Amino acid sequence: MDSLSEDEAKKASAQIAGLMNALAGVVVGQPAAVRSLCVGLVADGHVLLEGVPGVAKTLLARTLAQLLELRFHRVQFTPDLMPADLIGTRIWNPEARAWELHTGPVFTDVLLADEINRTPPKTQAALLEAMQERQVTIDGERQDLGASFFVIATENPLEFEGTYPLPEAQTDRFLLKITLGYPPESDELELLRRGPQHRLTLTPVLAKDALHALRADAKRVRVDDSVRKYALSLLRTTRASASLKLGASPRAGLMLLAAAQVEALIEGRAYVLPDDVKAVARSVLRHRLTLSTEAELEGV
Repeated sequence: MDSLSEDEAKKASAQIAGLMNALAGVVVGQPAAVRSLCVGLVADGHVLLEGVPGVAKTLLARTLAQLLELRFHRVQFTPDLMPADLIGTRIWNPEARAWELHTGPVFTDVLLADEINRTPPKTQAALLEAMQERQVTIDGERQDLGASFFVIATENPLEFEGTYPLPEAQTDRFLLKITLGYPPESDELELLRRGPQHRLTLTPVLAKDALHALRADAKRVRVDDSVRKYALSLLRTTRASASLKLGASPRAGLMLLAAAQVEALIEGRAYVLPDDVKAVARSVLRHRLTLSTEAELEGV
């Protein structure tokens, strides 16, 4: 695969900047979350949003889909949600004397899995195949979800009542975990001025084909071996730490470099610097590291 040119990188950077600016115009006071969400989107990975209720997690996902003219489905994850409710099932039609496929909300472009940690692990696991393979299996038959399939899952902090921890196999499928806090005072004042009924007229800024082209451009951003070795040193350090029971996997390394390529693209560069790896490392690694029992008892 040929490397991206500087002119191509600048053009891609302008397109991503347009998307980020449009998002920031709706979701006030969350610039870091807006940027990270765009990194996850262009890197062709899935994103986990964590924050207390009311900090615009759902608004962020819905606005992104509207700005890209992508199909959008929201699923409220509850303790009684079953896997078939998510992926669909076959139902007998007595008139046609045949089994008919009734697809679930997972058949979309942007899936918002709202409060994913309020449903039991069995239903959480129903997303694993969809996120990794962009397909689901219903009654032994595989169903394709399309190249645009993108999961944005939201979760409340674990100390909140009625939450289940996500299994490691599930969290490892998310490229990034983005934490949303309260907006700065000036931005929150602007929200109060707008009021709860405020609605902006959204104009799509990128077509689906343009998004796929951006993803292809990101893969062509050059990564030198020196940067790969730097990323590898971070991964291996997590595995050797006495404070960690579970360090970063090889998949985490691939995702770290993929996110760094998009970070470089946002900056208008056709090559990755160690600073790009640093910029995305927290979001890529924070949900993949598990503290040891001793470290938890010591309050690390």
